[in-house]
Amino acid sequence: MTTTPLIVHLIYRLDFGGLETLLVERINRMPAACYRHAIVCLTDANPAFAQKLARPDVAIHALHKKAGLALGTHVTLWRLLRRLRPAVLHSYNLSAVEYGPVALLAGVPVRINGAHGRDADDPHGTNRKHNALRRLMVPFYDCCYANSAAMEAWNRTVIGVPEHKSTLLANGIDAERFRPRATDDGFAADGCPYGREHIVIGTVGRIQAVKDHATLVDAFALLRARLQRQRGQLRLVIAGDGPLLETLRAKVAAAGLQDVVWLPGARTDVPQILRGLDVFAMSSIAEGTPGSALEAMASALPVVGTRVGGIPEVVDNGVTGFLVPPVDPEAMAAALEQYVLSPELAAQHGAAGRERVLRRYSMTAMVAAYQGLYDSLCERKIKTRGAVTSCAE
Repeated sequence: MTTTPLIVHLIYRLDFGGLETLLVERINRMPAACYRHAIVCLTDANPAFAQKLARPDVAIHALHKKAGLALGTHVTLWRLLRRLRPAVLHSYNLSAVEYGPVALLAGVPVRINGAHGRDADDPHGTNRKHNALRRLMVPFYDCCYANSAAMEAWNRTVIGVPEHKSTLLANGIDAERFRPRATDDGFAADGCPYGREHIVIGTVGRIQAVKDHATLVDAFALLRARLQRQRGQLRLVIAGDGPLLETLRAKVAAAGLQDVVWLPGARTDVPQILRGLDVFAMSSIAEGTPGSALEAMASALPVVGTRVGGIPEVVDNGVTGFLVPPVDPEAMAAALEQYVLSPELAAQHGAAGRERVLRRYSMTAMVAAYQGLYDSLCERKIKTRGAVTSCAE
């Protein structure tokens, strides 16, 4: 009798965010007969976000890690892994990479770490201490993948991940859920104060330093100053929760923009929010493959994004959107201005963006790629034949 292998996903916190959303999508869509799943949060989980899990058999474990080294968390995780006996430990980003040795000591046969982006305090991956830790951990993992070509190249050249342990796993988007606005759609999400008479620029994402929403607010203020004729129509939406939400609200109020900027906090109706926008903006100072930009493109929105990380791999400059330097409100305002002055150009770039998503970033392809990685590593590493049945097609 065979047992369906268990994958333990180790993340810092389960909360509203791009990485977490795609993790839940993969779990929900992967055939239950292939793998079981559990999520281990180094800190804790947001109960509202956890409700997105459609499979009732997915357990969530919170380790309540304190700030700093917290060696006790290593012991707690070791005990949990010994009890769960997973076939795979899948850790995410720098915050969880140090637990590869714990998984090895706990007898977990397959260990994977994914690079999905960098923190705001090290957007270019130059922190020597962090990189030393990443290099130290490479031998404890069977695969150190990245979700953008730029991050994969950095993994190989800077961290020294060998070719046989390196791969690219691109993000995927549900192009049925994220679709263009239809004539019979309500204009925007519940509670949105803006209507069809407005020109709505917006973004969706966690309100944290790496997203640099302050630059977007500054760019929006400049745009209003540049376009006196359209000033009364211009509106900005920044949807998402995070540690800097109240700071951002204070910045908006200090600039006198509170009547033209909507900051609703965390939302579960992102597709509806996107269908209420005219232009999507992304002001990040570091990114992997930006899931939020792909969702916007699937919704047929043109994207103005910063030229960092994986954004240039997604946004084709002058075709599906415009790329601008990071932390440059003037450049972002100038790019947004082109779409405000030419709705036809916005529609053209939006249509090209959706076509690009349909061609390169399907949700089905993403799930199959992750499942194929699990299959190949389990078949190679787990010696007891019959313990793992390949589900790859």
